[in-house]
Amino acid sequence: MAHVSDLISSDIEQYLKQHENKGLLRFITCGSVDDGKSTLIGRLLFDSKMLFEDQLSAIEADSKKYGTQGEEIDFALLVDGLAAEREQGITIDVAYRFFSTDRRKFIVADTPGHEQYTRNMVTGASTADAAILMVDARKGILTQTRRHSFLMSLIGIRHIVVAINKMDLMDYSEKVFNQIRDEYREFAKQLDLDEITFIPMSALKGDNITALSDSTPWYHGTTLMGFLETVEVDDDRLQRNPFRLPVQWVNRPNLDFRGFSGTLASGVIRPGDEIRVQPSGKTSRVASIYTYDGELDEAVAGQSVTLTLADEIDISRGDVISTTEQPAQTAEQFETTIVWMHDEPLLPGRPYLLKLGTQTVTATVTAIKYQVNVNTLEHTAAKNLALNGIGICNISLDRAVAFDPYKENQDTGGFILVDRMSNNTVAAGMIHFSLRRSQNIHMQHVDVDKAARAIAKNQKPSVLWLTGLSGAGKSTIANLVEKKLHAMGHHTYLLDGDNVRHGLNKDLGFTDADRVENIRRVAEVAKLMVDAGLIVITAFISPFRSERAMARGMVEDGEFVEVFVNTPLEVAEDRDPKGLYKKARRGELKNFTGIDSAYETPEAAEVVLDTTRCTAEEAADQVIRQLQARGIVPEL
Repeated sequence: MAHVSDLISSDIEQYLKQHENKGLLRFITCGSVDDGKSTLIGRLLFDSKMLFEDQLSAIEADSKKYGTQGEEIDFALLVDGLAAEREQGITIDVAYRFFSTDRRKFIVADTPGHEQYTRNMVTGASTADAAILMVDARKGILTQTRRHSFLMSLIGIRHIVVAINKMDLMDYSEKVFNQIRDEYREFAKQLDLDEITFIPMSALKGDNITALSDSTPWYHGTTLMGFLETVEVDDDRLQRNPFRLPVQWVNRPNLDFRGFSGTLASGVIRPGDEIRVQPSGKTSRVASIYTYDGELDEAVAGQSVTLTLADEIDISRGDVISTTEQPAQTAEQFETTIVWMHDEPLLPGRPYLLKLGTQTVTATVTAIKYQVNVNTLEHTAAKNLALNGIGICNISLDRAVAFDPYKENQDTGGFILVDRMSNNTVAAGMIHFSLRRSQNIHMQHVDVDKAARAIAKNQKPSVLWLTGLSGAGKSTIANLVEKKLHAMGHHTYLLDGDNVRHGLNKDLGFTDADRVENIRRVAEVAKLMVDAGLIVITAFISPFRSERAMARGMVEDGEFVEVFVNTPLEVAEDRDPKGLYKKARRGELKNFTGIDSAYETPEAAEVVLDTTRCTAEEAADQVIRQLQARGIVPEL
């Protein structure tokens, strides 16, 4: 293999010891598609002599079959491992490679250049100390160059090489190099980037990779390898930050041992240190620190440990253990930057799962303050975020969490958003600060609670949620159900889709974002009415499963009954009591559910009404029987 040291043959133990004590640099390559990232990494692996003989033979064979360089070795094939990548000549996933030199070990992430796979670039950059931003000398600074630069500034990568590649195709022109360098510098002035190094190179030919090239006599800077071997990595930075231990699990092997396990996100901890558990705020003292190898006198950032405490206090997965002198902050509302990474847009008001460290909570984007134009960095108004959109957003959580601003601690300030229905990761985010209102507003205790109100009304408070297409019969059935419950002496309130748009939701239209907000507001009102002890009946199309799940989650188990008024589209359209389907078919109504806007049918509704087989009166009686069977109202 290659990376050859004389010590391998003369003193293997000394070589292994030297190798073990080398520093490690994690870096990424990024930039627009076909800028030469994979070729560069292949060249680095080749020039650092980190290839086995069989790998060299395989790459020579693959170059003849898949290569783009004629009879020459196509170094990109060392990295583009997926068949789809080899056939298309692009990278669509993050490829990690390890190599080393006499001075340092490296882990490099080759991230995709195509705009469609920007989310993969965020993944690769999240652990990087440095970045190589590839620029094709023929094309100059592109949109994806700017987008990746902006993401690097958000993520906090401090050392950046702007590698102006394919200089061999521009006759190694100093003028071309200077033009690209000056244009990028002008753009980078608006970004918070600590250090930028510009290198002219040809990854294919090897110019300025490991040795200065005779083809660029006008360039007197470092080679790429020289930069990678000497760039300063602040390995002690995490240890200087305040102590943070996100609790991954509670370790109870027996009745006599109770420890709290996780990986130190930052700081140093020792037995005897005073700690605070957040968000609860409870305090104690570290009794001992354990690892797999035994007890420790000290633990530092990056180590996986188990702490035992002097006091028996309640700690669960997701809690964060800090020191009492420098505790983490706690809040439930934040200003954040969100990088949207899903084909379906981000919709304010829709609930997502937010994962921050080991904490998982329900989160809602309450407002998109503005979206960032990656070309100009100007701020533009936005009602949603599309794929690869970057926005400054306010987020509200269903409970307080422990956190640090992302710029202070990436582990306790960076989060992901997960779609509750599909479990897909849809966004990455960075916390800026908690919103002041989250600190000023607290739940006020009241003596007369929901249980007392329910007893006074002799009923179980609940939400009866009717959903279905326009014209399905929801309002008719809901009205009949309320009349029957009222005749039985029960306390009810009917929230009808049309009626609330005359007041509470008169400012909303019928875009997906407005539909989400419409249901969010109705769900909040229904929650308050349940707290008042009422049986709340709602009649809304409520087309999205996510929002119906949100409404269900706002009340206690057993208090939500989903009623699917299952009327086929052709039947509802034939009824068309308001003439809306005809208008939609003529193109006069946009975003009409069932025509040009989707309706997601319930997957596990408590009640399904087939209105093609029963009258509205019979459907209402069926609902009443279900309420009686569930103990919401007593049987007569």
